[in-house]
Formats: sequence, C-alpha cells, structure tokens
Amino acid sequence: MRSLYVSQSGCNLSLNQEQVLIKQGQDVLDQVQLPMLEQVLIFGQSQVTSQLTRACLNHNIPIVYLSRMGRCYGRLVPIERGYRSLARQQQALSGDDRLRVARAIVGAKVKNSRVLLQRQYRRLESATLKGAITNLTTSLDRIKQADAIERLMGFEGTAAACYFAVLGECLTNEEFSFQTRSRQPPLDPINAMLSFGYQLLWNHLLSLIELQGLDPYEACLHQGSERHAALASDLIEEFRAPLIDSLVLYLVNSSIVSVETDFDYPAGACYLNGEGRKKFLRAFLQRMEASLATPDGPQPRWDLLNRQVKLFRQFVSNPSLGYKPYVIR
Repeated sequence: MRSLYVSQSGCNLSLNQEQVLIKQGQDVLDQVQLPMLEQVLIFGQSQVTSQLTRACLNHNIPIVYLSRMGRCYGRLVPIERGYRSLARQQQALSGDDRLRVARAIVGAKVKNSRVLLQRQYRRLESATLKGAITNLTTSLDRIKQADAIERLMGFEGTAAACYFAVLGECLTNEEFSFQTRSRQPPLDPINAMLSFGYQLLWNHLLSLIELQGLDPYEACLHQGSERHAALASDLIEEFRAPLIDSLVLYLVNSSIVSVETDFDYPAGACYLNGEGRKKFLRAFLQRMEASLATPDGPQPRWDLLNRQVKLFRQFVSNPSLGYKPYVIR
C-alpha cells in the first residue's frame, strides 16, 4: 500500500476505471492503481472529481487537504472511520509503556543530533564538535536509565543545550552566526529558519496523526492540553536534526539565503520575510518530495513521517510491540 502525495498546485485528479489519473493541464503526471492506495494527500490548490471522491470513500481511502506549508485544512474520510476506540487505548496506556516510548524518542533525537555533528566533524575536524559528540554519547547512557519523565526531560534538555552550543561551528558562511536556541521570538536568522521549519514539520505530523485516527492530545513524552497537540510534539523530535537542522545548514552554507534580503527584524526579533519563506519552502518541498527506496517502492521523504505515525498506532494497538523511532546512520 502506498500514499499518493500531490505536491504540485493546479493538478486535476480524476478516476479512470480503477486508476487515479493526475493531470496538470494537458500533461499526465502520474497514474496510480486505486486499490493500491492507503491515502491521498493534496498540497495547495488542486481539484478532485466527485467520481474519484466517491471511489476513495468506497475503498476506505481518506483524502487530506493541506496548505503548501503542510497545515491541514481538513480530511475527507468514510463515515465508519473514527478514533474513539483508538483514543481509549491511548488513554489506557500504562506509565511504564509511556516511559519506555518516551526514552526511545529522546534517544533517537540525541542519536540523530550526534550523527549530524559527526558528519560536520568529518568536514571540519573541530575539537569543539568532537567534545560535543562525546557528551551526546554520554547523554544516551543516562537517557536509557531514566526512571521518570521529569528526569528524562532533564537529560533531553541538557543534550539539546550541548548540541545547539556547537551548531554555529557548522556554519561556513561568514554572513551568519549562531550562539544559542531562541524560540519566542527567534532572535537571529538561524533561529528564524529553525522555528519556521519545525512548524512546517509539526503541522504535517498533526495531519498524519489525525489521518491515522490517533488522538493528537495523548502522548508519551510531552503533556497535552486543549491548545497543545502533544503527540505531534513527541513525534517531531526524531526528525528535527535530519530534516530541518540539516536543511538550514545547507541553505546557509550554500549561500541560498541572505541575512540582508531574506529576513525582517521587527523589535529585536527575526523572521523570514516573503522572499525568504519562498526560498525555504522551495528547498523544503524539494527535499521532502525526493524519492527514497522503501519496502513499498519509491516514496517521497514525506512518507518517513507517515511510517512513524503508523508505527506509533501499532504500538497503541499492541503496547508489547513498543515503538521504534526513526534513526539516521
């Protein structure tokens, strides 16, 4: 089974016998067997015919509408689909099961941060980077032994501080500098791009969580509230370094973005301006749309997120399976 990602605007999706036909103007972009689909995700402005909509509902295939930035507008699902039963299973997860998964998520986040620094160290051979890599390795041992969420969050915070303290050393474009992570508001261009990228990723994960019928407010690591979909905050952790941090380093070190022309600086804060957002989104979408080999055939990098959400759903349905986060090598 595969997911169909329609990331180009101005497409028309129609039904051709048992195939989904994707056209842009008179050009046929793709044809996909309808019975092989698990879901259809549409980014931006594209049209779906009523015949295809009915066929998707009959085959229990949800259609999700998202902005180009990954924010979910809504989803069209068959009437029998829902998440009440699954939500009850999430709520019934034991403290031990939640802690076990939380440790796995934080461990994956630190491992991925370490791999990013190791790759940069091979290029720069910085003693500071080498020291940070050693400290992150030590943090992993502590994370494995954490016996409470509060202690785990403390270890995660220490590891994150160590990681961000040396991230600036990975910048080879002298126009940019980075000292520490600042969030609300971001205070420099690197923080502005990190915050923007994390928000893109968080929104898309929230869409996929909803699509899989999970309760986005029931999580293992973070505490949920009426305004905080904590499960999206849990699952984003393993993707921060490999998807967003690495992209920011690429944009800066390749001189694709400029401090002078791509950012606004209102009242001491810093945000991407219109031109900067275009550049970031273009590079982000190109990276996420690039195909990777999977057991189901070539799939865009977007599908990494979907696979992890599905793995979390499997854990909820059968906690003894545990949850295996995404780890880069």
